Amino acid sequence: MAQDRPTASELLSAIADFLREEATPALDKAEPRLAFQMRVAVNSLAILEREARLGPAADTAEQARLANLLGHDGTLEDLNRELARQLRAGTRDERDSVLMAHLEATIADKIAIANPKWK
Repeated sequence: MAQDRPTASELLSAIADFLREEATPALDKAEPRLAFQMRVAVNSLAILEREARLGPAADTAEQARLANLLGHDGTLEDLNRELARQLRAGTRDERDSVLMAHLEATIADKIAIANPKWK
């Protein structure tokens, strides 16, 4: 279904644009409390749009970094679980430059989805 248009990302973006540009200004005047809730909904839709657009590549990159770090393949969930076990056991820490590079890249990808304006 990837060839179908509009894509999920495009639909989410169009809905968010409509709510932000037309519905929210109307609510600002009539119902300020609802306008605030609308802004929360619009921000949530924007996160979902970025997740649909950026999430698959971010997950693939994270999985590849983890496989390199841990020395074997696995699902993203299993590799993260193993890394967490190693961190809790103290077999990996902040002195591991490959670990730190992985964590920095993973956090950057997550921030790009959750709040790209954050620096």
